[in-house]
Amino acid sequence: MSNMNVQQLLSQMRVMEAQAAARPTAINTIENGVQKADFSNVLKSSIDAVNEASQASTKMAEAFEKGDPNVSVAQLMITMEKASVSFQAMTQVRNRLLSAYQDVMNMPV
Repeated sequence: MSNMNVQQLLSQMRVMEAQAAARPTAINTIENGVQKADFSNVLKSSIDAVNEASQASTKMAEAFEKGDPNVSVAQLMITMEKASVSFQAMTQVRNRLLSAYQDVMNMPV
């Protein structure tokens, strides 16, 4: 990967980070002046993000198969890899949650 591509990727990541920080979310709630994260909302938004990445990948693959000149092989591969990585990460989080749940359930009372 060339230095320019790395710099471009880093700038895209910074822009996405800034957008995520500026976006008003329903994830956090305020109780007694203290901001708290609601686990169910965080989990739901994460699953929705993975679903959106998967759908974007599918749409781009369909466009590429139809011969859309605006979709390159590189764009398609990057989008598919993003969807794959996000799904794998979600699967690992699920596995960790199940393991933690089983550990708690096996604790003596």
